[in-house]
Amino acid sequence: MNFITNSLKLSRNFPSIRNLSASTSQVRIYEVGPRDGLQNESKLVPTDVKVELIHKLAEAGLKDIESASFVSPKWVKQMADGKDVMNTIKRVPGVNYPVLVPNLKGYSIARQCNAEEVAIFPAGSEGFSQKNLNCSVEEGLRRFKEVADQAVKDGVRVRGYVSCVVGCPYDGPVSPKAIAKITEDLLSMGCYEVSLGDTIGVGTAGSVQRLLREVLTVAKPEQLALHFHDTYGQGLSNLLAGLEFGITTVDSSISGLGGCPYARGASGNLATEDLVYFLYGLGVNTDLDLVKLVEAGRYISNFLGKPTESKVNRALSDRFKNHKDVVQMASCAV
Repeated sequence: MNFITNSLKLSRNFPSIRNLSASTSQVRIYEVGPRDGLQNESKLVPTDVKVELIHKLAEAGLKDIESASFVSPKWVKQMADGKDVMNTIKRVPGVNYPVLVPNLKGYSIARQCNAEEVAIFPAGSEGFSQKNLNCSVEEGLRRFKEVADQAVKDGVRVRGYVSCVVGCPYDGPVSPKAIAKITEDLLSMGCYEVSLGDTIGVGTAGSVQRLLREVLTVAKPEQLALHFHDTYGQGLSNLLAGLEFGITTVDSSISGLGGCPYARGASGNLATEDLVYFLYGLGVNTDLDLVKLVEAGRYISNFLGKPTESKVNRALSDRFKNHKDVVQMASCAV
């Protein structure tokens, strides 16, 4: 009885949860599975499988599908075929196929592949910046500014990622003020959006709230995206905390794929299937076909030879062939 009473008191402290769909009627899902999701897989995924996965994700209705990375193959072998992937996919009108670029060389390759959006990725901590970029945070920002300046000049959209926004595997807790400063720097470079990444998945609703209160002093909610890894199973609760601040763009990865080569022990991203089911339960529109997302998740999981990390994908039986039936189940679930 005490648990129920305390839960009711907690819900009264966060009244926006009850009216979330009124202020957040549509959430944009930014799919990172083909890049962020696959980059840490030990089994090499051939180009044709990556391309087919991207096609399946587009068929499910996703409008933003991060498709490749032009970092050095020496460090991330899984992404060595980025150029082939980008030149092979059948682009659907209205679908965005962004790529990750570390420097002007990577940006040049992206331009050769007719990329319309590139992503740059400074770290939120010195330790992670040294491991991931082999330079300080300040030097990383300087390098990325060169990319952003050229992209803006060329009319190419630029998205910014900030990694380790809550905690770092090398430095421990990360200051929200430090993340706010990096976010401000990225926006000043011309990034249309900054994705805040809890790279090792240590965040909680409380730490996410503290982070966003600080970051929102330098950015508007529509300039931010949420990127949660689910290492401690906090991905959806962290997402809800972020939605309460009016942020309506969320990164996720099909089948919960993911992890980082420089963040040992970090699990995959928040699973796209789980995110969509969660949002439909809130009455929030995504315009996505959950049945087709489940099929895409099973496709890549079967190739990798491992079970899906998406709980929704595991739970949905094959009797759910109709998207409307799944949405109705999510909406009525108690």
